[in-house]
Amino acid sequence: MPPGPYPYPIIGNILELGQNPHQSLFNLSKIYGPLMTLKLGSLNAIIISSPDIAKEALTKHDLAFSNRQVPDAIRVLGHHKVSLVWSPICDHWRTLRKLCSTNIFSPQKLESTSKLRHEKVEELVNFVRTRSTNGEAIDVGKVVFTTIMNSFSNTLFSMDFAQFGDGDADNGFQNFKATIESLMIDFGKANVSDLFPLLRFLDPQGIRKRGKDVIKRLLIVFGDIFDERIQLKTSSKEAYDDVLDYFINIIKVNSSAELSRHLLLHLFVDLFVAGIETTTSTIEWAMTELVHNPKKRARVKEELLQVLGKDGKPHESNISEFHYLNAIVKETFRLHPPVPFLHHKSNSMVELCGFKVPKDTQVLINLWAIGRNSSTWSDPNSFVPERFLECKMDVKGFDFELIPFGAGRRMCPALPLAHRTVHFILASLLHHFDWKIVDGMKPQELDMSEKYGLTIRKAQPLKLIPIHTNYCQ
Repeated sequence: MPPGPYPYPIIGNILELGQNPHQSLFNLSKIYGPLMTLKLGSLNAIIISSPDIAKEALTKHDLAFSNRQVPDAIRVLGHHKVSLVWSPICDHWRTLRKLCSTNIFSPQKLESTSKLRHEKVEELVNFVRTRSTNGEAIDVGKVVFTTIMNSFSNTLFSMDFAQFGDGDADNGFQNFKATIESLMIDFGKANVSDLFPLLRFLDPQGIRKRGKDVIKRLLIVFGDIFDERIQLKTSSKEAYDDVLDYFINIIKVNSSAELSRHLLLHLFVDLFVAGIETTTSTIEWAMTELVHNPKKRARVKEELLQVLGKDGKPHESNISEFHYLNAIVKETFRLHPPVPFLHHKSNSMVELCGFKVPKDTQVLINLWAIGRNSSTWSDPNSFVPERFLECKMDVKGFDFELIPFGAGRRMCPALPLAHRTVHFILASLLHHFDWKIVDGMKPQELDMSEKYGLTIRKAQPLKLIPIHTNYCQ
């Protein structure tokens, strides 16, 4: 197997992980190399920290590494057996993947739901404008989360899940953000039940119990929406042009187990937990970096002004014209990938770069480390969007120096929607407003620390005072 630090008896290398495993393992890779072995309790794991090895793993050995090591917290209510994110490659996984790719994230579907997303971003802009008039600060992560959640809930169910209020998003499904964020933090923790499977029945840290409570709550919410829609379709001929209606029609036409209520509800859990949180995190980090780097912010505002004019509003159709904004998003993905690790598991014995990877070994690709590798990037710890202006590198899974959405058959199917959403919301927030840090703090004093989980969020929420840009109507 690849080299690695000497494991202690019983616990192995658990102590090496620290509070921020993505950073700790990056530092260890400088000693043991970009392909490294760790013993995590009773589990074998290899850590990949270079784009070349990641490319070999996810292209040459894509099928062998196509499954995932399932956390104990995901096993509750049988979620791991039917989850698009965690289930093994099988027929129902292919069915769900195809349904998502063709009926939610295809170019045609995204174009047909574009008007809806524009309406929700317009609501965001109007709310921020009101706060700007009153000189009040906003929690950027909260308002962005609300916007993305409502865009997604309307696409799926033709309904809002939250409204902007005094607490930025404290109405309706007010606990959704806290619920999903806590779930992502718990799922990112080193769980004793995962490291020592014999102790699963004890659930020593209570992670499985909390995970069960959250997933059960989400299933109840989505189940109620599903059942209400069935009743409406039975009692009236009213049609909804949304994903739920389409899926219900599929279930009615095809009564086989290919798609069922059970599979559909668990799919909605995956879509909401994985999609909303990761996109919110990316936008919050991009805004953080731009506030931290005023010259970069001034440059992107100038580009938006040139493309849109004084009275123009950003549209998704403009995204390809925002060259510097595109570079900003790529640089944000490099420094702050939506997830720190890509999780895989070997289905069989694999030879990788001359080393043996035994069957059932956990394979972690450290995206955070790849983005800060000095052999790939000059000045890797600095926010330099300009590096992408003359570079054709993209995030679509072919340039392994930058794979925030993964690559191969396990690549995130929501990439097309996330790409539109991140650019559109950023363009709207930057074109219509300038931003001031609360309490008179200087840009260089902004807290840039991270909070580790399945996603890497800011340790301190980004709170800014919006200043309405005079040239916008």
